[in-house]
Formats: sequence, structure tokens, C-alpha cells
Amino acid sequence: MSTSGLSTLNPQLSTPLGGSHVREVHDEFHGDLLEVSMGPHHPSTHGVFRMIVTLDGERIVKLKPVFGYLHRNHEKLGENVSYLASMPYTDRLDYLCSMTNNWAYAIAVEKLAGQPVAERAEYLRVILAELTRLLNHTCLAGFLMQDCGCSGTPLMYAFREREKILDLFESLSGSRMMCNYQRFGGCRIDASPEWIAAAKKLTDGYGAFLDEFEALLTGNEIIMARTQGVGVLSPELAVNAGVTGPMLRATGVNYDLRKVDGYGVYPRFDFRVPLGAHGDVYDRYMIRVLEMRESIKILQQAFAGLPAGPIMDPKAKLRGFRPKAGEAYGRIEGPKGEIGFYLVSDGSPNPYRYRVRAPSFVNLTILEDMCLGQTVADAVIILGSVDIVLGEVDR
Repeated sequence: MSTSGLSTLNPQLSTPLGGSHVREVHDEFHGDLLEVSMGPHHPSTHGVFRMIVTLDGERIVKLKPVFGYLHRNHEKLGENVSYLASMPYTDRLDYLCSMTNNWAYAIAVEKLAGQPVAERAEYLRVILAELTRLLNHTCLAGFLMQDCGCSGTPLMYAFREREKILDLFESLSGSRMMCNYQRFGGCRIDASPEWIAAAKKLTDGYGAFLDEFEALLTGNEIIMARTQGVGVLSPELAVNAGVTGPMLRATGVNYDLRKVDGYGVYPRFDFRVPLGAHGDVYDRYMIRVLEMRESIKILQQAFAGLPAGPIMDPKAKLRGFRPKAGEAYGRIEGPKGEIGFYLVSDGSPNPYRYRVRAPSFVNLTILEDMCLGQTVADAVIILGSVDIVLGEVDR
């Protein structure tokens, strides 16, 4: 492996400009190995994340993920503020998916308090969740192609569509990314007829974008050669490790909380759960593409069935909110997998215990298993296919 351009001030630990550290280690079974520290400031790690990779030539024989650089004390903060005050903090977990973060937390509090939700709000929650899924999966596909070494074209195509969805979020909630939109028992403000029309127009045109995107990438022989058979994850390991979301379904395991739990009004909609067969990087890409097409179907049904009426349950209480002593766990099928909130109430205005089940963190724990025997270049796209956001990993 070439180490040209590395500093020679310390031959045992050299530091390149790219943010990696390299040192030689010795193993009695493999002979001389090379230990490469990729990150925490490395363009391929999608945030402040570090991989300590041990190489035998170009092949990975050991990989240690290192997180914690972005820890923000989210859970302890949640135990020292009111239930409602935690809602905007959830935006900062997976900052691509604030609408779904809000929903998972709202469900946990509503379970804890026995709070019903207005029917129109249930439909709006589904609409915003599926728009978020489109946004997240589109960005994932764009970034993954960048990790594969493509030009910036797929990423720019992806960001072109992302901006349209963020514009919708901004016009509804007042913010593009930190939306703070959900409330216990409903939503903060109603969607206007003009907003509904704009969202429906975007939904109806999204299939054409996916056709264009797939024509560029899905059958591309270079993409297929780089991703098929790379980073294979078995269904047994995925289940045992608690992996959820597209990562799990790419292995062929049929598990989607929209079907399993039937939360919100999802049981009213007709959609299928796409499954993979090989559990490799290519399957993880294709699952996201197929899920976007299913999201379009859900959105079209939700717009068609959107009822009139209030967006907040008339008995919902936000100020002076004190749920009875007890515990609850609320979860949803977020774009990256199961995101859940565990709350314990002691009858005070603040949660006694506040715990987040973050899919990015759980899905990242099997990174080494997928990378063993692969090359350094493969590790980059395997990590990209996991789809992590460090705000959610470290919390």
C-alpha cells in the first residue's frame, strides 16, 4: 500500500493530510500488517467518525469503529427539561429526518399519557414521514455513488430533489431541517390547500426522477461490479445484531414496523415491503430505490384520503403536562430503521428516564463483519451503504 505524501517525522505513526494515520504492526500469523486510522476527519466517514483498519496488503483483517466525538448528552438533557421541550432536541438526532424523529417521540409520550391523535394529523404525519423517506433515500443513493468514485452528477441530481422537499418542510413548519412540527395529540400547524397541492405535485413527479436516476445507475456495469458481492450481511447476523430498516430487508428478512405495528393510519394503505436476496451493497442500494417507489404509492393514497377537521385532539394538554407514573416505548419505521424512545414517568413535568433507540448506532455495530476480507476501497462503500448520521450515533 502506497504511503507517499505521509509525514516522516515519526515513522511509527505518520499523519497524512487526508485525516488518516498509518503504522506498521506485526502479527505472528499474518506477518507484517498495516494499521490505518481513517478519520475522525476523513471525507469518506460521513461525519466525525473513525475506523481503525488493520490490513494484510489491501485486505481488511480487523476493523474497529470508534464513535463518541459528537456526543451531546441528548438523553440526560431529556431528563432535565419538560416533555414538550425535548421535541426540538429530537430534530438534532438524525438531522436529515427531523419529521420522523418528532413522530417517534410523540408516539412514546402519547402512549405514556393515553393521548389520542386527531385523524387529520395522523394523515399529515404519514405524508411527512414518507416525504422524509424520499429525502433520506435519495441522499443516500447520491452519497453512495460518490463513495463509489462517480462524478458529482448523481449527487447533484439527488440534491436537486432534496431541495424541493426541504422547501415544502420550510413552508409548512418554518424550518428546512429542524422542523419541531409534531405535538402530543397532533401537529403544530395545519397544512394549507396550497401546500397540499404543491406536495402532491412533487409526489406525482418523483417517479420520473427515479426513472432518470435508475437509468444512470442501476444497470451501470461499473456500479454493479463495485457493489455486487461486496459487504455481504447474512440474515442471521442481521437479526441477532438487532439491525433494522433497509439494512435488514436487504438480507431478505421481511420486517417493517409499518406492517408489524401498524401504527398511525398505515393499515389503511396498500403498499408492499421490498426485500433483497444477497444482503450486499447493491441490494442495500436497490432496496432504497424500491422503497421510494412504495413511498410514492403511500403518499398518493394519503393525499386522496386526507380528511378535513382539526389537527390537534381537543383534549390534548401541552402546558403543565404531567403524565401519570409509568413507562412507555414508542417506535416507528424511520428511513434508517427502527427509531424508538423509551420514557419513564414519575408524575413530574420531566421524564424520570429518557432513552433513544437510534438505528444508525445499532446498524453500525456490524460494520467489521461486513468489511472482513474486503479492500479499503470496499470499506468506504460498505460504510456508505449503512447510511449513518453521527448526530444519531453519538447522541
